[in-house]
Formats: sequence, C-alpha cells, structure tokens
Amino acid sequence: MVDLNDIEVFVRVAQLGSFSRAAQALGMPVSTVSRRVTTLEESLGVTLLQRSTRKLSLTVQGRAYYEQCSEPLHELHDAERALTQTQRAPEGLLRISVPVILGQPPFFEFVSDFMRAYPRIRVDLHITNAFLDLIGENIDVAIRYGDLHDSSLVARNIGTSERYVVATPGFLAGRALPQKPADLASFECVMINARNNQAEWVLVKGRRTERVHVNGPLSSRDFNSVSAFVYHGHGVGFLPTAYCDERIASGELVRLLPDWASPEFPVHAVYPTRRFMPQRLQVFLDALAAWQSPSWRRA
Repeated sequence: MVDLNDIEVFVRVAQLGSFSRAAQALGMPVSTVSRRVTTLEESLGVTLLQRSTRKLSLTVQGRAYYEQCSEPLHELHDAERALTQTQRAPEGLLRISVPVILGQPPFFEFVSDFMRAYPRIRVDLHITNAFLDLIGENIDVAIRYGDLHDSSLVARNIGTSERYVVATPGFLAGRALPQKPADLASFECVMINARNNQAEWVLVKGRRTERVHVNGPLSSRDFNSVSAFVYHGHGVGFLPTAYCDERIASGELVRLLPDWASPEFPVHAVYPTRRFMPQRLQVFLDALAAWQSPSWRRA
C-alpha cells in the first residue's frame, strides 16, 4: 500500500524542483524527503525522478504520476481546511474593492456593522473606479456595476441598479419641463464620460428605447463630481438611484420624465476562482446578499 504522505512529499518535490526547497516547505530534513521519494518509487516499481548533481527532473512516468496525484491532493487539503474553518470564528484580513459610488455613509455603516459582527476580521478597503486585477492585487472581493468581461472571476449577482433624469428646482425655475426624452437635447446637462462635453443617454420605458444626444457645461469621470454639480444647479443629470433617491424624496431634486429610466444593469460581487473560499469571504458575501442597500435593488 502506497503511503499518502510519501505521495505528498513527491508532489512537493515535483512542484519545487528541489529536495532542499521541498524539505524547507514541508519542515523536514532533506534526507527524510529523499528517503520518502525513494520509498514511493520502490512501492510503485518505477523511477519518478532523475537525479544528478546539477538537476532534478521528472521522468515520463513521474510526470504522468504527478499530474494524476496533484489535483486529488489539493482537494483533500481543501476539504481539511474547510472542516477546520467551520470549527472557528471567521478571521484574518479581508481585502475589498468597491467603486466610488459606494463611498458613502450607507456602505460605511454596512462595513461597520459587519466588523462588529465579526471582530476577528480586519478590512482593507479600496474605493476606486479602476478595475483592479484581483489576483495581482491580492483582492478578495470586488463589487462591480454593469456587465462583466473577465470570465476568470467568479460572480455572484447581488442586485440591479438604474439611473434617473434629475435636476434641482432652482435650475428648472422658469423652464418648461421636458415631456419626452428628445426634449433633453435643449437642456444643459452634466455628464459622465462625455466626449467634447457631448454624450448619448439611453432611456427606456417598458419596451420602448430612446437615445438622446445631450451636451452641457461639465463632464467628469465619476458620479461623485457629476452629482455635486447637478446638486449645485449646473444642469440636468442622469444619476444612479444611490445619488438621487433621498434628494428626490426630500424635494432637493426633481425627477424628470418619471416614466423613463436607464436600462437596468446588474451589480455583482466578484472574486478570484478558488475551490477553497476563506470563511471571512463567505460570511462577507452572505452579509452583502442580505444587506438592504440603497445602491441597488436586491437580486
């Protein structure tokens, strides 16, 4: 009967290409590593590794055996870690990336409540509109709006969002309100990601879709600044609900063309593909799915 521990030692040697590096990683003497590999070879009746003073390489049989053994070993370790995690409270550093639209009190309160519920979890929060490389930047989870293009990530849909056409009562004073989307072309607008201060807004009403070319005094690359200029009465804005719902309710903003809105777009929590998910990430995803966020409608 082949010893599973001998297989693990062999796999580590094959991965690291060195008896000494494998010994260091496994925390055992080099002589023990060498002996275990030799014992495995004798049990199997094949040579797995070609040894020389300068180089250590897999034989053809060794390569085939490594490919068959490495994946089941990973699964066994994942199962062991999963069982261990269930026996203790979630802990460790959780790295989270969110867009600037979430850099507001409701999300901060959510994170605060989450940290109180899990005091052994520490949070490293990145607030940026840049699509960070989650693996390269060692990010555990990111919240992203809109369609996803990176197929290597695992995505969990947490809701949908949309945008409304809004303006301040002061800006609208003395102006006739727009009656149809095309009327917006005659209004000064505050835009995001416009080219030469011109943009196309897409509005939907049921199955109807209208595209309107708008222009105005200011364009920016993030909704924080766009909304600020809309709030100051510099023009009509096409703002996500997170930036306008409360102000519409309070009368600080007026929703124009109330039967029209942007197409709904999805909101996802994305994280790197992993067979083993840290407990701290699992509880965060569960809390996020349960949160009544003002920034999206629940999925």
